[in-house]
Amino acid sequence: MSTNYSVETNINTDTQSTFTQATNTTEPRKPVLQIGSRGVGVVELQKLLAHWEYYYGSFDGVFGADVETAVKGYQHRVFLKEDGIVGSLTWKALYAGTPVNMPILRSGSTGSDVQLVQTILQFSGRYPYVIDGIFSPEMQVVVRTFQRDSGLPADGIIGDRTWNALSKMPH
Repeated sequence: MSTNYSVETNINTDTQSTFTQATNTTEPRKPVLQIGSRGVGVVELQKLLAHWEYYYGSFDGVFGADVETAVKGYQHRVFLKEDGIVGSLTWKALYAGTPVNMPILRSGSTGSDVQLVQTILQFSGRYPYVIDGIFSPEMQVVVRTFQRDSGLPADGIIGDRTWNALSKMPH
């Protein structure tokens, strides 16, 4: 399943950045970047990472250890594999500023994504239960409280908006 999106960017080296998201267009093709990559794609990456406050270096177009560290930090924030390689999902998350391709979780869901949510909520002092990967009725109550506290509809279902709020929590 392919999600269509595009993002127009106007990223200046000044402090102002503008991100406008449009829908129903095709996904932009971006190069896979990693340690040793060079060029305008890396400059774009550096500017996006700076916009999200993960990179504070120069926009020199060199993917070095400092850029890799910034990429891994951003990948951690948006629940991606922290490999320091900028592929399509990392590009998409950088433009969106939010986690991408996350599952919808609800009462009865099980697995590692539920464990991730339990861990984040427990780390913040909201989830006093055992981390077991089971979306229990007790977890649903905690999720609803978290959603309410985050200004979201308190439906107890973890969708895009709740994943975004969770990504801003220490984890």
